[in-house]
This record gives sequence, structure tokens and C-alpha cells, in this order.
Amino acid sequence: MNKFSLLLLSLIFFSSSPLAFATVLVPTPPPIAARNYILQDFYSGKIFMKKNADERIEPASLTKLMTAYLVFQKLRIGKIKLTDKVKISEKAQNMSEYTSRMYLEVGTEVQVELLLKGMIIQSGNDASIALAELIGGTEEAFATLMNAQAQRLGLKNTHYMNSTGLPSEEHYSSASDTALLAYALVRHFPEYYRWYSEREFTFNEITQKNRNLLLRRDPSVDGIKTGHTSGAGYCLAASAKRGEMRLISVIMGAKSEKARAKASEKMLDYGFRFFDTYSLYKAHEPLDLERVWYGKATLLQLGLEKSLYVTVPENQYKQLNATLYIDKYIMAPVVAGKTYGTLKIHLGNQVISERPLIALSSIEKGSFWKRLIDSFSLFFY
Repeated sequence: MNKFSLLLLSLIFFSSSPLAFATVLVPTPPPIAARNYILQDFYSGKIFMKKNADERIEPASLTKLMTAYLVFQKLRIGKIKLTDKVKISEKAQNMSEYTSRMYLEVGTEVQVELLLKGMIIQSGNDASIALAELIGGTEEAFATLMNAQAQRLGLKNTHYMNSTGLPSEEHYSSASDTALLAYALVRHFPEYYRWYSEREFTFNEITQKNRNLLLRRDPSVDGIKTGHTSGAGYCLAASAKRGEMRLISVIMGAKSEKARAKASEKMLDYGFRFFDTYSLYKAHEPLDLERVWYGKATLLQLGLEKSLYVTVPENQYKQLNATLYIDKYIMAPVVAGKTYGTLKIHLGNQVISERPLIALSSIEKGSFWKRLIDSFSLFFY
């Protein structure tokens, strides 16, 4: 296997002194007053801190992230429209007065957009049920769709029984799964994600505020969802963007509304203060040109299937370097997407990211004479 270093088109700088990284001191994460939590980078996926992040627990209204995700999907493919009107059922209206509500009235017709805002901003359980019935026919059928989507997203410790997050024995999720779901929602539906930053919503002359206190405290926070039940405690999934860096934090099991906001602030400040995230390579960007044997073409471009981001301690950009490990011989036929090597990113002496290098195009076998000539050339290669 061939091995060589890559300059990254002036994106990455090399240091002759790996000891420079060894002297970097990153403070330990601050204590967080919550039973379960996780903080990770949106682009690189780096986890800065976590506690009991895979434990199955009540997700409370964080459940509504999945409810919204499924509605956004239907909007995207044109199955429903924001202007469609939904007839409010008795089940939707008859939510307990002790739960979050949009105050919908049975038999009335309400636009999808208003129901979404009522669910996202006010955390309305009645709005959640109305949307679930629109998509699934019944809330029970909608829960089946929620679980199927959870599997597609790779949520390993999540199971839904309803669209609202009200307590049920088999209704659970985890901090890690919630962070992954929040990531998917922000990434896949930016056109709808903006609603999570709205601070209040008025319906039927009733104005209710968004319970995400960070929207009023930190201008970098632009979402995403709160939750609370007696069993779940106070929960908050938050996302913030400062410069080109975006973080996602999830707090579950805090003791109060203020406590979950304070804990989230501490986590986000820690990530932004002591780390930086860089975009190194774009998906399908040519990173290497390699010789191909026995093919119609003789040169093959190699690159990455997905864009590569790395998160490192602050001021350590110049300690990054990249090494390509390429298969010694690449023989036609070449299939686009097949792996022909590895890219490793080092921070000092530590490998912090490793990705397969794939063929960016296909190359068919060459003619008989081309293969014969290559056979002769390989003998002396």
C-alpha cells in the first residue's frame, strides 16, 4: 500500500514539533446538574461530554421532534401542504388541562402551519395529536411510523407509543438518540427548523411563550425543544451556532426549567470556548490521482463519499496533517464508490479521523492490446 502526506490545498499546515500539541491543556468538562446529557459537534460528530447518554428514559415532549420530522417529510414530498386544514378530533381537544396545549376546539379546522407552530413553539399536545391523525389516521398508527423512522435514523434506544411524549411504559428514548434526531431535523429540514427559534406564538388570541429560555439569553441559540414530565424531569435539546461551528446539547432529568437552561449554557459555552471545528474536504472533491491498470483510462480520481469535518482543541489547526494510504495496484474494471485506500487525519501523533478513499468514477476494462501492454509494463513497475 502506498503512503504519502497530503497538503490539503493549503487547508492543513504541518508542524515539525508534535510536542506542541502535547502542551495543550483542555479543561475537564464542567459539572452538569442533570441525570442524562450529551454535547456534540453538529458537523464532525465529536462528543465533548456525556453522562448516561444511552440510558432509556422518558423523553417527554422531546418526542415531538420526531412528530415534526414526519410532518416535515410529508410537506417535502408534497403529500400535504402548510395551508391544508385539519379537522380537530375529540381526542385532540380532550387533552388534560395540566398538559401543554394550543387550546384547539373539537370540530374546528386549523391549518397545518398553525398546528406545527403550536406544537413547536407552545409544545401543544393537542396540536401533536391533530398532526399525528392527519398523517397516520390514528395516533397509534402514527406511532408505528415514528418507530420506523427511528430505525432509519439509527436511534438504537428509542421506542414511541404516542406523538406527544406523555408517559407510557414502552415510550422511551435516550440523550444520544435525541441528539441524533435533533441533528437530522436541523440538517434535513432547514426551511422549517427556523420555527424553533420563535419566542412566542398566538392562537385564538392566546399568546404563549417558547419555554426554551436560551432563546432569550443566548443569541447563538436557534432551537430546538423543551420537555417535562414528573418522570422525565426537565429536558432540553438545544442547538447553537457561533461562526462556522454548530453544537447540539441534550439535557434530560434536570430539576427545574432554570436548571436545564443553566446546564445547557454551561455545556455550550464549554464546547465553543475550548474547541474549533474545521471543514477539511468536500464530498467527491478529488484528493488524489492514481494509475489504473488494464483500463480504458489510465488515471483515476479518489476522494471521499461525505464531507469531512474535524473538531480539535482551540488554536491547534497547524498541528493537523493528513496521510493517504493507497492500494498499490488498482485494476480495471473500476466501479465508482469502491474503496481503494484510506485517508487518516492526525493531530500531533494521534489519529482523530479515518475515512475510506473511493473511486470518483468508473473505468471499464481496456482493449486486449491495452491489457497486454499494461501486463508488460507491470512486469517492470
